[in-house]
Amino acid sequence: MDSTFLHTGTWLLPAQAVPLETWACVACDQFTSQPEYWRKAEALVGENPSTLRLILPEALLAEADARVPAIHQAMRDYLAQGVVAQGVQDGFVLVLRHTEAGTHIGLVGLIDLEGYDYRPGNQSPVRATEGTILERIPPRLTVRRGAALETSHVLLLIDDPAQTVLEPLAGRTEHLSCLYDFALMLGGGNLQGYAVTEQADIQAVYGALHALQAQHEGGILYAVGDGNHSLATAKAYWEELKPSLPEAARAAHPARYAMVEVQNLHSDALQLEPIHRVLFGFDGDSLLEELAAFAAQNGWQLASGEEGQPIRIVYEGKEVAVSVTGSAQPLTVGTLQAFLDAWIPAHPETTLDYVHGEADARALSQGEKTVAFLLPALAKEDLIPMVEKLGALPRKTFSMGEAHQKRYYMEVRALQP
Repeated sequence: MDSTFLHTGTWLLPAQAVPLETWACVACDQFTSQPEYWRKAEALVGENPSTLRLILPEALLAEADARVPAIHQAMRDYLAQGVVAQGVQDGFVLVLRHTEAGTHIGLVGLIDLEGYDYRPGNQSPVRATEGTILERIPPRLTVRRGAALETSHVLLLIDDPAQTVLEPLAGRTEHLSCLYDFALMLGGGNLQGYAVTEQADIQAVYGALHALQAQHEGGILYAVGDGNHSLATAKAYWEELKPSLPEAARAAHPARYAMVEVQNLHSDALQLEPIHRVLFGFDGDSLLEELAAFAAQNGWQLASGEEGQPIRIVYEGKEVAVSVTGSAQPLTVGTLQAFLDAWIPAHPETTLDYVHGEADARALSQGEKTVAFLLPALAKEDLIPMVEKLGALPRKTFSMGEAHQKRYYMEVRALQP
């Protein structure tokens, strides 16, 4: 067991006859207020085998009761029918995802959940960057329980400015076996995957990770950049299962580990985008008045411009820029969320969504009684120091790129022993 908590795995890939363009689909927590995206994906997939059949899109959570049994059946069918087969044994997968933002370099592996904690203030080496919404775990647990396969959109970030872990592998792809190379659906870019199975390559990864670990002794080695709730669900399932297992069986049980992709925070292609808020069911002018009243009650000062914590509020063709000073929250997103958390319970007629991408938030704001709150981005260099300082950032603080640039599900692994 390596002390960096990252381990090689055995990865299943779609059989040769399976069309890859419809096999891979985007992360389930994207386009949550745009079910039309998922309808397009459904239409593209048609009758083809697809990871779309193995996940529960958040936009369709209301259909969970009907969909979860079908997801579990699809997993069993794909194994029984040979839709997926062993692609890599005891190795990593190097992935290169080419998007308009640049090339994202990732390493697919297994993270030991004994090294991960999502509770605020913990000192684990694998740490949540944002607050975890506990009520989001149970619906995901219904998928995790009884699942024969795992696929993942979890991205872990390493703080590697010297580019010692991933980039050397990416520079020698001609020496690695190419597993796939194809265009992703609906504007996701191009995805390439390479098997990393030679011991020299694996040990080079571990050596570089050990060096990073020494630099960050007692601090964060991996920060959860994406898929926080999916990783929290895997942890919850492992903690639920662990007491029923003999001590000797725990180390090797598949549920102790979660499939992740490791990326370098310092990649030029990686941009931290804000996650905007869109409120449905309330008049924008009235909401501005209530925000001003809440600010006065809490000792905040609201002004126009961007001198303090800037928020742009967009609704029905209007756009209002406000700036908040005097908040106890160090980040704009925390200040806005403090208002929304206090205000929404008194307005049950409203719903709130977290939207990736300013253009999508603006488009939604055109609807009647719909208000978009557009937030500033968090600088990459501030991410890990802020997590170290605050314990966890406010929930849904940032997104790693636009929605269509997210990780697509590709590899799967057996989740049952």
